[in-house]
Amino acid sequence: MNRVSDETTEPHLGGMALANGLLVHGPTHWAAAIRTSDGHITVSSGEKPHLAGGPANRIPLVRGLLKMAEAVAVVPAARMRTPGARLAMENINVIGAMLGSAALTAVVRRTSRSVIAQEVVGAAAGLLPALIAIRDGEAATWHGVEHKSIAAYEHGGAREVVNAAMHPKEHMRCGSNLVAPLMISTVVINSAVRKFIPHASTAVRAAGSALAVGATVELFGFATRNPGHAVARMLHGVGHKIQATVATKEPGPDDMAVGRAAMDEILRLEGVTAAH
Repeated sequence: MNRVSDETTEPHLGGMALANGLLVHGPTHWAAAIRTSDGHITVSSGEKPHLAGGPANRIPLVRGLLKMAEAVAVVPAARMRTPGARLAMENINVIGAMLGSAALTAVVRRTSRSVIAQEVVGAAAGLLPALIAIRDGEAATWHGVEHKSIAAYEHGGAREVVNAAMHPKEHMRCGSNLVAPLMISTVVINSAVRKFIPHASTAVRAAGSALAVGATVELFGFATRNPGHAVARMLHGVGHKIQATVATKEPGPDDMAVGRAAMDEILRLEGVTAAH
């Protein structure tokens, strides 16, 4: 799951669990490490695609959408540059879940008269492929590696990364905190579009979806900056529960070694040393 965070004096890191390793990214670069079938660790890296920034970065909703797009754009770049890397979504069970979710949504749209009920079922069904992706295989373990590695850096800088295994596998900035607000905003906006613009074009519906994403990222940023706020506590509580029960597993020493390789590479590229 990708994270979007606000700028501080030190480079912020985000990450994503692969099916067989870890992808991390900073302000300017990305780095990935995987364990190959013969047991070796392979590391790759490159420049990060830049979409956010400039005047648009000061526009509410737009900046959130751009930050999310930038984080997502890293994934295909890393996938192509990392031989042997596999995404958690590259799974026959996930593909089946996608087809099943689409079929369920279509059935509910034909049989239910309630627009809100249709959108709620559609939003919930849309989570099924992601849930299967994270639980089917080792993605949940790599998700734990991601959280521990980045938490270590955030709490003690580059020199603390060696102690990443001691940090919790749940993280306050995990994308799981986006689940509840994204579902709510998607249902509300899509329902409004269908009610007030019955024959909305594809472009209008796409704009509504983009608005939902932008609003969700803005709320995510607010919760990160104001962790003591009631809304932030609610979002983090839901996200923590998802991580603790579904989305993460405790990694072993070999898994953490892969995470360490990815972290060493991204910190080198971002110019972060143990002195930080």
